[in-house]
Amino acid sequence: MQTLLSSPLAPTPNPAATAALAGAKLKSAGNADKLRESAQDFEAVFLNSMFQQMFANVGQGPFSGGPGANIWQSFLTEEYSKSFVKAGGIGMADHVMRALLERQEQKS
Repeated sequence: MQTLLSSPLAPTPNPAATAALAGAKLKSAGNADKLRESAQDFEAVFLNSMFQQMFANVGQGPFSGGPGANIWQSFLTEEYSKSFVKAGGIGMADHVMRALLERQEQKS
């Protein structure tokens, strides 16, 4: 094997091909980050919907009522959902990401 690599007939690495391969690896790593972010966003939307239903009959909660209480309550549920996902979520994002990766591999 050593003689083949030191032989003048051995292929030399193509810098353009090496750069393209490195770029493809970075692109796929970036793609995985985008998929993870999308999966976490999906989980946050799902949790936000659950929290809105949970608080629907609670009344105004920490808000003293008034015309803006429902808006502030929606902001609160959105922040709750984001903080849940940031803390690890309920595990939905992992399943969604796995499904997205499988779909992506099927297209390739």
